Amino acid sequence: MKKDTHNFIHGYKGLGAFGMDRKTDEETVMFYLQKFSEDEFMKTFLPRLTDEELEEIYLFVNKHLKKHISEDEYHGLFLKDR
Repeated sequence: MKKDTHNFIHGYKGLGAFGMDRKTDEETVMFYLQKFSEDEFMKTFLPRLTDEELEEIYLFVNKHLKKHISEDEYHGLFLKDR
């Protein structure tokens, strides 16, 4: 059974622009992250990054998860292991 979803991207009709208003900014970030995380794109993109760039992305994501998501949310919503 699939646990992960990228449903937002399939029906998104918004502007895909940043800096207009909070709602559009959030939608744009969601759009970018869902496109960014596609398997085929990652297969092309990740090998081109340096070790430092990989670490930078990992640390950025991890820092913000720890700052804004509880332990239960981390496991239930992010890892989906509970």
